Amino acid sequence: MPKVTFIYPDGRKRDVEPQSGLTILEIARKFDIDIEGACEGSLACSTCHVIVDPEWSERLDEPSEDEEDMLDLAFGLTPTSRLGCQITVTDDLDGLVVSLPSETRSAMG
Repeated sequence: MPKVTFIYPDGRKRDVEPQSGLTILEIARKFDIDIEGACEGSLACSTCHVIVDPEWSERLDEPSEDEEDMLDLAFGLTPTSRLGCQITVTDDLDGLVVSLPSETRSAMG
């Protein structure tokens, strides 16, 4: 199983070992990590915004145009920002590190 490290806004780290094939959003929910995901992963909001460690950013597939449009709504956007619902963790991403932003912004209700 791949290992994923979540870094909280206060600097705390949490390592989890999810099954391969889950998205960052699904992993966060499975391990009670606070990511909103208001649209349930349907690519209609930016509340699952995460910041991918620069070492890992280049290893991910490029974001789709739809993902980039939703990222434009994210609070605290960075060059390595991604939507957690669009990152599927595989064994190739063993060791992935993502940071949780200090705030999220929801355009949903």
